[in-house]
Amino acid sequence: MTSIDAIRSRLTELMPAIRADLEDLVRIESVSADPARAAEVQRSAEKTRELFAAEGFEAQILSADGGAPAVVATKSATQGDPAAAKTVLLYAHHDVQPENDHSEWITAPFEPTEVGDRLYGRGAADDKAGIAAHLAALRILGDELPVNVVVFVEGEEEVGSDSLPAFLEAYKDQLEADVIVIADSGNWDIGVPALTTSLRGLVRADVEVRTLTHAVHSGMWGGLAPDALIALSRLIASLHDDDGNVAVQGLHSGPAADVDYPEERLRAESGAVPGIEWIGSGTAVERLWTKPSLSITGLDAPKVDGASNTLVAAARAKISLRVAPGDTAANAAECLRKHVEANVPWGAEHTFTIVDTGEATQIDATGPAYDVARDAFTQAWDGTAPVDMGVGGSIPFIAAFLEAFPQASVLVTGVEDPDTRAHGANEGLHLAEFERVCVAEALLLANLAR
Repeated sequence: MTSIDAIRSRLTELMPAIRADLEDLVRIESVSADPARAAEVQRSAEKTRELFAAEGFEAQILSADGGAPAVVATKSATQGDPAAAKTVLLYAHHDVQPENDHSEWITAPFEPTEVGDRLYGRGAADDKAGIAAHLAALRILGDELPVNVVVFVEGEEEVGSDSLPAFLEAYKDQLEADVIVIADSGNWDIGVPALTTSLRGLVRADVEVRTLTHAVHSGMWGGLAPDALIALSRLIASLHDDDGNVAVQGLHSGPAADVDYPEERLRAESGAVPGIEWIGSGTAVERLWTKPSLSITGLDAPKVDGASNTLVAAARAKISLRVAPGDTAANAAECLRKHVEANVPWGAEHTFTIVDTGEATQIDATGPAYDVARDAFTQAWDGTAPVDMGVGGSIPFIAAFLEAFPQASVLVTGVEDPDTRAHGANEGLHLAEFERVCVAEALLLANLAR
């Protein structure tokens, strides 16, 4: 079953059942951020456990440190000597993001619906398709599985994987592997595969600025007493220089892969309005992947409608700082704290509170496992070699895997494409690309045994 033609033929036979299993998973509203749907997260874990148990895996639902239910399933190689075979860990997650406003969806969020070349639904790509891709590869190989396999399907990735370090520590012996395949990223484009080799980290902080003990009449005190909104605005403006580069001193930046990101694609994928200018300096991929970025993602201030004619006493902002690969979250948080402290104007009082952090990741994608992966991707995509891709977003748990299993080769793959719209309305899985992902993973598992 190691030839590409044999694998594709077998996948064609299996695809209706794989689609059905994926669609059953999508119908489960496993939103880990919603306490009211905790039973759905449990039901999703149980369904996932059943799917792998049906493939001959010893499958359990486990948790650690009060975390959400995860599935760990193990199966020894069925071809050759399991004691001498390599062990491969296949990762995905079964929890999903909230669906938010249903009116923004073209289909019902939890009713998987095929429209054109995509299957729409929350989790249809991120990351229940990752589970389905693992299942597909294992079903393709069947009784010719040449490696030992551990499947780990997490249940709280979309809320930060808080219990993951404790989970990796508690079940380290069960999860130990030579190669780890993390199916939670994407490909460069439709028809162009990718291995994700870098991801930015994250520091989120809340900053409150206070200039008055209480709101006062803007006519009586305007011109003498500063209002908190103006003070906060000046602080926020200090975070970037005139070109739009992050102005926080002490943050790391690095080079990016030599990848062309066409202007028309940047504009189409970003949703930028026609006249907008890009901010920052350097190549597009450097700005998106290997330099820090900083955004204001929330403000606490009076609404415009109904606002009284007073000076605002206090205002608050949420700062989201993406940390470049090669930097640490601790350094970035301290640099941001110092910048805020130095740039709060007019002697205003302020508080600086770290909300959460996640480490950046840089993977040295060299060695035999990566060679096998690149060959598998190239075959599955009909001769198109994979791009080494960075990701501007954060998947902090990858750093936890690298720390827990430093000797393992970590391959970050995935089913997404530039128009997947993961986390947003109308999340969709490109079905033809999904089939290529399944073929590539089956080839990878088959060839890792060599």
